Amino acid sequence: MTEPLLKVENVVVDFRTVAGTVNAVRGVSYEVARGETLAVVGESGSGKSVTARAIMSMLAENAIVGAESRITFDGKDISTFSELEMQRLRGNQISMIFQEPLTSLNPIYRVGDQVAEIILTHRPMSKKAAMAEVLKLFEEVRLPNPEARLSQYPHEMSGGQRQRVMIAMALANKPDLLIADEPTTALDVTVQAEILGLLKELQRSHNMAVILITHDLTVVEKTSDKVVVMRYGEVVERGLTDVVFANPQHPYTQHLLASEPKGKPDALDPSAPVVMSSDKLRKVYNTQYGGFFSRKNYELVAVDDISATLHKGETLGIVGESGSGKTTLAMSLVRLQEVTSGAIYFDGDRIDQLDRAAMRPYRTRIQVVFQDPFSSLNPRMIVRQILEEGLIVNGIGKTAAEREALIKQALADVQMPADAMQRFPHEFSGGQRQRIAIARALVLQPEFILLDEPTSALDLSIQAQIIDLLRELRRKHDLSYLFISHDLKVIRALCHNVIVMQHGQVVEEGPTEQVLSSPTNEYTQRLVDAAFNVVA
Repeated sequence: MTEPLLKVENVVVDFRTVAGTVNAVRGVSYEVARGETLAVVGESGSGKSVTARAIMSMLAENAIVGAESRITFDGKDISTFSELEMQRLRGNQISMIFQEPLTSLNPIYRVGDQVAEIILTHRPMSKKAAMAEVLKLFEEVRLPNPEARLSQYPHEMSGGQRQRVMIAMALANKPDLLIADEPTTALDVTVQAEILGLLKELQRSHNMAVILITHDLTVVEKTSDKVVVMRYGEVVERGLTDVVFANPQHPYTQHLLASEPKGKPDALDPSAPVVMSSDKLRKVYNTQYGGFFSRKNYELVAVDDISATLHKGETLGIVGESGSGKTTLAMSLVRLQEVTSGAIYFDGDRIDQLDRAAMRPYRTRIQVVFQDPFSSLNPRMIVRQILEEGLIVNGIGKTAAEREALIKQALADVQMPADAMQRFPHEFSGGQRQRIAIARALVLQPEFILLDEPTSALDLSIQAQIIDLLRELRRKHDLSYLFISHDLKVIRALCHNVIVMQHGQVVEEGPTEQVLSSPTNEYTQRLVDAAFNVVA
């Protein structure tokens, strides 16, 4: 038996809160050897990330770690280490990739400088040499145009590109143990496959141990040697990945494995009228990069002459890599950003040339549900105020009682209780917050809803519930959806037709089942292979 690099024994973590003590982790034990990948799976709140933060000694100030808890790394009991000793370990022998790169990267520093800082902290070298290493890392994690990225700020990059920067940062000092906390959640399938392949390759070349925290069972099956299943702060099942997947023993593991997106959309009425369309839509950004004396202009064509059509009652999916232009196309269609050229039509009316005042009548008919409900819901407002705001602004409901009735109906439609009206967003789980975000769109009784990655950050079982809910709402209210996702399993379950985008262009489009079953474009084939075919 190989001696484990990391041993986690009987870890207990409680949090002191105003409402009392929360038992977040209850006696968790697991171990991982050099060169091995251990997947830790479970729904939000199961204690996966808290256990990882306990390993890194990065818990919040109100956390209480149990006296019997013991964490051994490379033969040393690091649970007794001082903060200074842990600082020498963190980013050097143990690294961590966090789920949300935008909150992990400093918004006021260029990404190249941020990665160089990690190298310079642990290795004596010149700034120039460190930047040369950063460039190599950016090439290694396959950042497009890596030299230009060195001088960019986090907000100038797509979500997938920011996550690649975070991975480069974590791998900068070639750690012995890498803890990856949902590292591919927000990434499209081809990028996900590349990142997982890259981690596997680096793991083999450096004999690195990896703890992969995820709720994506496809990722677990593709990449891990062993799996630990957690629920309510406890380990409910553990074992070799192929054994657990083939014959899950615990009901919760069985429930997780049965929660993959299923079903197909209802048949589409062939005579349904067109709700929204675009004609040769084009969006170009002019950016600059380089030093003060060597500025270079760079023209980015985010949307390149795209014509698309969405019928009443249809769900049209848009898929593609980060930076492919799918969100830019969608935001342009709903007039949340201006286009360079082309035409947009809604219900027969041309809307791309309308000013803000002229667009206002269309705003209730066109709604958006964003990827992260926690950042799109005002944390200082209770749910009633969040839902009522749109009604007041658009003059819907003459009295407070009428508006309350509309809010109650919208909450009932998304299967949320009426008493949710008096609570703040932070009092709900991720899935509940997404239901509230959908209710906010529904309360204005729209005809069209843009859904931008609405299930990507949700647990599998919650994701399945949201998909069923969206299906039901589409039937009940005769809605049309434009659905952006990197998850082709969700696209297959929900969308009638699909557009595949790459480098701002449509490379393939058609009925979802036809495109996903028999893709004709090489890029689409790569997408399908990455999403549905389990590889070693």
